[in-house]
Amino acid sequence: MFDSRPVTDEDAVLGVRPRYVVEPSTVAEAAAVMRVAHEEGLTVVPRGNGTRLHWGGAPRACDVVIDTRKLDRVIEHAAGDLVVTVEAGLPVRSLQDVLRTTGQQLALDSPLPSTVGGLVATAAAGPRRLLYGTARDLLIGVTVVRADGTIVKSGGKVVKNVAGYDLGKLYTGSFGTLGLIVKASFRLHPLPEQRVYVTTDGRDPWIRVRALLHSPLVPSAIEVDGDGTVAALFEGTAARRRAEEAVALLGGGAEAADTAPAWWGRYPDGEVLLEVQGKPTDLPLLLAVRDAWPRGSAGSGVWFLGTSAQTAVRLVPELRKHLPTVVRHAPADVREKLDLWGPSPALPLMRRVKDQFDPGHRLSPGRFIGGI
Repeated sequence: MFDSRPVTDEDAVLGVRPRYVVEPSTVAEAAAVMRVAHEEGLTVVPRGNGTRLHWGGAPRACDVVIDTRKLDRVIEHAAGDLVVTVEAGLPVRSLQDVLRTTGQQLALDSPLPSTVGGLVATAAAGPRRLLYGTARDLLIGVTVVRADGTIVKSGGKVVKNVAGYDLGKLYTGSFGTLGLIVKASFRLHPLPEQRVYVTTDGRDPWIRVRALLHSPLVPSAIEVDGDGTVAALFEGTAARRRAEEAVALLGGGAEAADTAPAWWGRYPDGEVLLEVQGKPTDLPLLLAVRDAWPRGSAGSGVWFLGTSAQTAVRLVPELRKHLPTVVRHAPADVREKLDLWGPSPALPLMRRVKDQFDPGHRLSPGRFIGGI
């Protein structure tokens, strides 16, 4: 049926072992796999480097894992238009290496060695989301294999493209539940001439974050660590001057450096990783949480908390009284006790979208909100 390699325990998705692991090397091969799976009624879970495969719910079933890592080509890099089109299995770091030769970058940070498809499918973004946005903002075109093996395209290879619906935004963050992402086109940015970090000593974190947000200094990122340390990144031709102005603005204990603090852009340690979103003004609430270590984008209002399994069971319901909170990864016993995604008012609409794009509910079943 499939040209499948031997399945090992490492291929299990949150404890669910697949029957087949298929590694297509072309889009046509990926479409053929999806078509056969459709005809045979098999469930399918896409996988890139697997760095976030433990995020989300365990699939109710997993007959076929489609490993996209052989889909790793740069299809077209239109440097003059600041646009690139790549296959989904290309590692993000490899893409950055290619773009760097022309003085360009994909302005998406990932603390994990993700593939392009994995980054889009999980809507992951790092510190510089404050200035550049997320994958949803930088994605301008996507090619997807639907559940029945049909290849569909949305968007294009130019930044200003208004033809049809922007389905790329729908696939971004869908966790493989709507289709298999096989190609993606992105808007690029020039590499900055200068990059300077300003770090504080941990006093008055919210006052300092607010000062930066209300200033005309335009930081690319404002991050905070659990001890109250605030760090800001300045990029561009005048980055050093703006960093020096930020040091003066933030007062004693602030200093500029050419390298990021060791914790910059990293998820906090812990058995359980939570993602909390809110307003920048919610920072004091996050820093006051006991028995958890917060870290994240103070300027964008997206934080991650690392904590123990026991604390998570108590903490998640409390946090959800105030802020949307998602359990990104946790041990199996915690997954059984908590709703990983939390309530979503859009759930009825999401179920209708799922019914439309995957009528048989065979793509990553149970991975997403509400068991979608």
